[in-house]
Amino acid sequence: MKLKPNHIVIPSITVLVAIVGSWITQGGMEWYKTELIQPGFTPPDWAFPIAWNIIFILTTISVLIVWNKKSPRKNLIVTLFGLNAFLNVLWSVLFFGDHLVFPAFVEMIFLELTLVALIPLIWKVSKAASLMLLPYLLWVGFATYLTHLINVLN
Repeated sequence: MKLKPNHIVIPSITVLVAIVGSWITQGGMEWYKTELIQPGFTPPDWAFPIAWNIIFILTTISVLIVWNKKSPRKNLIVTLFGLNAFLNVLWSVLFFGDHLVFPAFVEMIFLELTLVALIPLIWKVSKAASLMLLPYLLWVGFATYLTHLINVLN
């Protein structure tokens, strides 16, 4: 297989999103751990990087598959992936950076909607690429619920 620019650019964007999100999150961890009441079923700290690494890997593969297929919806799909990446980082800014729990919850609904839109759009291009987004959809759904409960409890 010949190495193409998108084989470098797409994973680089994913790594950038992961690094920026992680950096912002780390800056707000003390606030998160010491000042917020969290639901009893909040996952342990070690679960988050594992989940996000799996999600980022699967999402990157999904984007690469879509990018390399011909589809009349390709521009829309790539735009939605870009919006999703932006919203992913924005949630970290709102929640961990600015400590704005309710706005982070509202923003997370939009993040979830990008996935709800992407999965059926991608299904028509590649079923495998579409299925790779299901863990992300489930994790963001769970995280949205957690964010809502944190908002209610605090």
